[in-house]
Amino acid sequence: MMKLAQFLLALLVMTAFIMAFVFSARRLLGLRIGIVRSLLAGLVSVVGLAVFSLLMQRPEQRGILTGVQFGSTLVVTTGFLAVLEVVLPSGSVGGPRGWVRSARSRVTRTRRYWHIVSIAMRHGLRPGRYGAVPTGGRGLGSGRMARPLRLALEEGGATFVKLGQVLSTRRDLLPPAFIAELGRLHHQVSPEPWQVVGEALERELGMPLTEAFAHFDHEPLAAASIAQVHAARLHSGEEVVVKVRRPGVREVAECDLQIILRFARTLERRAGWARALGVVDLADGFATSVREELDFRIEAANIATVSTAWTLRSEGTGIRLPRVYEEWSGEQVLVMERLTGTPIGSAAAVLKGTEEERLALARKVMVNMFHQVMIDGTFHADPHPGNILLLDDGAIGVIDFGSVGRVDAQVRSGLRSLLFALNSQDSAALCDALLEVVTRPEEIDEQRLQRELGRFLSRYFAPGSTPSVQIFTDLFRLVQRHGLTIPPEVAAVFRALGTLEGTLMLIAPGFVMVEEARTFADGGFARAGGDPLSQLISPTDVMAAWELLRRLPRRLDRVTSALEQGRLGVGVRLFANARDRTYIRSLVHEILLTFIAATSGVMSVILLSIDGGPLVVPGIGLFQLLGYHLLVISGVIGLKVLFLISRGSGRN
Repeated sequence: MMKLAQFLLALLVMTAFIMAFVFSARRLLGLRIGIVRSLLAGLVSVVGLAVFSLLMQRPEQRGILTGVQFGSTLVVTTGFLAVLEVVLPSGSVGGPRGWVRSARSRVTRTRRYWHIVSIAMRHGLRPGRYGAVPTGGRGLGSGRMARPLRLALEEGGATFVKLGQVLSTRRDLLPPAFIAELGRLHHQVSPEPWQVVGEALERELGMPLTEAFAHFDHEPLAAASIAQVHAARLHSGEEVVVKVRRPGVREVAECDLQIILRFARTLERRAGWARALGVVDLADGFATSVREELDFRIEAANIATVSTAWTLRSEGTGIRLPRVYEEWSGEQVLVMERLTGTPIGSAAAVLKGTEEERLALARKVMVNMFHQVMIDGTFHADPHPGNILLLDDGAIGVIDFGSVGRVDAQVRSGLRSLLFALNSQDSAALCDALLEVVTRPEEIDEQRLQRELGRFLSRYFAPGSTPSVQIFTDLFRLVQRHGLTIPPEVAAVFRALGTLEGTLMLIAPGFVMVEEARTFADGGFARAGGDPLSQLISPTDVMAAWELLRRLPRRLDRVTSALEQGRLGVGVRLFANARDRTYIRSLVHEILLTFIAATSGVMSVILLSIDGGPLVVPGIGLFQLLGYHLLVISGVIGLKVLFLISRGSGRN
């Protein structure tokens, strides 16, 4: 019984020491770690304490060197946690269940990755050729890789085909040979068997189909890579369409998106043209867009947002959106009102009326898109002819809001200024508007940019010229040569406008969207039922501009007077940014810790090198005892400094 009590007491004391070592190491490093890491650190501290106890063989020395033992064990435990945190940061591994899921996901992703790599290699897209891909159509290789890239994307599957379709609209990024080849991408997808679709529907609805629908057509109206659409009728008698996500498509798409993001990061590391284009940001934007399309709740919210904005317009839009039946809709199923009509792509034969009436219809669609972009801030990002319907009653319907673009107030203001500048052919205003909507480098030759923009306006807007939406592509290629970067949301605007131009040409052959947009800028669309651009400027904007103009002469007079009298001074507030203050504080902290660690180390070396002096116990002098303890302190503080530096560089 006595031995058991002694064993339990020893176990309790050992546990207390282990907890003390782990807690002290965590506090020194400023970490929050889980149970697994705590147990590993405790095991290391036990081994370290045992090793240091064995190293001190002389009994008379053990008591006096207990602080050195504990300090050395703390150094080992702290070093272990620091190295483990650098190699495997907290939260990057997860728990045992996460390990199993991660292993399965990694195996699936690796298998798919090597399948995609084999496709790329088979089509001649070798890693060594990354740097050969030019931008802007320059170089002999600009067309050689276009067809292999298109074939590889086709063979890669639905996600990669969708990537190619998006890239085919980026005339501001890719050479014409790539645009032409990727524009041939089309993905014919066979529908899922009805049994699979029916089971997925009932799981999402939580009820048999007969309870939700009076009739459901098993043959789909359309089938795409992500979803397919069926016609149905509710028990209330309303005709609807049901959009059903393909079972298992999210897992496949997520795997492909991870591969695309990984490939983009590899490209950006290896190829200068990829870094210049920012392919990682482009891949992130594409992944976000695909993930939004996979969740039909986002599409329902998009329709609600656009519908609300259109309803608030005083004159209305004359364009209809389908109503969403939220009670039957969810992440994988979207039930909407069925707009009976013909897609514009197939409606050329049924479009009736005079040329002026068709022109008015095209103007209505275009004005609506400009309102979405420049007023609402949320716009249909894919207005191709299949998504614009000519309804049976002669109205226009817009469907498929899975892909929308969003622009904030600052970008909308810049786009309005851009439209005004193009209409007035003012190169200075055009330069200012461009710098509002693009990401500019630290240094830019604005005078040279303005001169090139002046030549651009003279070339495309000279009397007798017929500009097309292609001018926006050439415009942004021009600014790219000056080191400016086009944000994804701005690129989405011009991609949508480029798609819309083809749609409008089907409604009214010969429709020149750029010329019509200039008329829109002049407010001439009021006669066609649209809103003049003057309504884009609110009274608040006018008052703010007036106040600025009213105060400007007085402020200029004060500045010039102070300059003339030699009283002009510039006051600069150092470290006004909170981020700068935080950086300086952390830097000073690390410098002080480094100084203390270095000082302790130097003092310990000096003390340990002194012979003689008072003895604490036989064989150990006072100077040696202090030197050992200072050495431990120096090691602990040095480890903390190294950890702070490594963690800071990892974050940067």
